[in-house]
Amino acid sequence: MTGHAQHLKLPKLELLRRVLFITLGAAMVSVGLEIFLVPNHIIDGGIVGISIIVSHLTGLPLGIFLFLLNLPFLVLGYKQIGKTFAMSTLYGVSVMSIGTFLLHPVPPLTEEYFLASIFGGVILGIGVGIVIRFGGSLDGTEIIAILFNKRLPFSVGEIVMFFNLFILGSAGFVFGWDRAMYSLVAYYIAYKMIDITMEGFQESKAVWIISDEAKVIGSTIMDRLGRGVTYLHGEGGFSGGQKRVIFCVITRLEEAKMKSIVQQLDPTAFVAVGNIHDVKGGRFKKRDIH
Repeated sequence: MTGHAQHLKLPKLELLRRVLFITLGAAMVSVGLEIFLVPNHIIDGGIVGISIIVSHLTGLPLGIFLFLLNLPFLVLGYKQIGKTFAMSTLYGVSVMSIGTFLLHPVPPLTEEYFLASIFGGVILGIGVGIVIRFGGSLDGTEIIAILFNKRLPFSVGEIVMFFNLFILGSAGFVFGWDRAMYSLVAYYIAYKMIDITMEGFQESKAVWIISDEAKVIGSTIMDRLGRGVTYLHGEGGFSGGQKRVIFCVITRLEEAKMKSIVQQLDPTAFVAVGNIHDVKGGRFKKRDIH
């Protein structure tokens, strides 16, 4: 093992696990959309919401726009987010798009708008949460928000919220204001279900790593995630030995990749991850936290 960051490949079992859960999550999103939301003209936020509106206006299948409208954001975010995340997202978006094609002929389970908003939001939120938890995404809005976040004085969450309010407001002009309000209900429920699925997963995470391979792990995090790290010096309470602690701040989309890096370089490392509700100052927006 050298001191330089290395390109790490996911073990086959971990890769299979990721593929299976991203497939499950994307399939659930397809069900939420085609069996509950879309037939009742209720939309979600982000690229999904834009795709539903454009699909309705053009009469073309929803799956086409889910795939094509997400593609530019994946290209833009490729260098910033990383190859593994980009490929996981591309796979998830592909499964979601194909799922909407296959489910489109299936009649909706309910034509009651309130029930459609609740159940559609729950299923969609759980699906999105599963995909994010296993290292992917189904919507390019967060990717572009992370890129804009470096240039604007707003958090990723605030930028995403602005986009979604604009998109949900647009639904009022296309489907009527009652459907726009139902869309807001569905969006809120989906948002909460993502949080529940992710066990309180927030947009920023503070990470502490204690390992004998601290230098290797730190350099790999800087290389693979583009995040700065700070080395802290500590002392073991039981052993009294000197310990080196890595501290860094990452986005919620990067947690799965960070854990994978640590697991492969030092399976015995102590890792603590905490939620951060606000990050200001320093150089975090420039992907560095010195």
